[in-house]
Amino acid sequence: MTAPDVPAPLLSADGLTVRHGQLVALRDVSVEVRPGEVVAVVGANGAGKSTLLRTLAGLHHTTGRVRFAGEDITGESAHARVRRGIVMVPEGRRLFRSLSLEENVLIGTVNGRQGSWDLDAVFDLFGWMRDRRHERVSHLSGGEQQQVAIGRALVANPRLLLLDEISLGLAPVIVQQIYRVLPRLLEGGISILLVEQDVAQALRVASRFQCLLEGRTTLEGAPADFSAREVEGAYFGFAAEDAST
Repeated sequence: MTAPDVPAPLLSADGLTVRHGQLVALRDVSVEVRPGEVVAVVGANGAGKSTLLRTLAGLHHTTGRVRFAGEDITGESAHARVRRGIVMVPEGRRLFRSLSLEENVLIGTVNGRQGSWDLDAVFDLFGWMRDRRHERVSHLSGGEQQQVAIGRALVANPRLLLLDEISLGLAPVIVQQIYRVLPRLLEGGISILLVEQDVAQALRVASRFQCLLEGRTTLEGAPADFSAREVEGAYFGFAAEDAST
């Protein structure tokens, strides 16, 4: 029974196992996101982080169960999950380079929900976009393209936003600019599950975090409950007491 002061999970996934041929990418992984939370999934390359997000978005077959807003959605397609409010910003942004900034953002409305996030709201969030709305995204910097990808996800009016390596390949100052918008999204009722290789950045913004190693969860909880040495041990796969040797 859920404690009165703890909201029921928006997303609850249990026993997720994903195979790519003979490779087991996820092994009995469970994850939970409550309303208003930022949950970070950290780990090295190949840990299974992106596979976890893609599984939750409906892009990989899995054993186990996925529940969203109290309903079992394990067998639902990616499009059906978008209509429910599970929307992903994929690694690498996946923009249509021949289309304009505005056209790329509006693609997010195709399978999305009705809500307060529309083109004007995105332009208000990212103030530089309005004057460059007709510019091809191929002319934009990497950081600008990442913001376009986030805007495309927002106009689908997500309840849960899945962010996959949004800082990858970007200068630290640009990463900080992007992460500064997250509190605005939370205020608007969006919960966030993000994947990051930059552990320090992830732990700064996360309510809770989960560390994956070779497809398994090695550590999870609130960032304040663990030392840097414990997180490092979980990330690399050695005991915390060995981290100083």
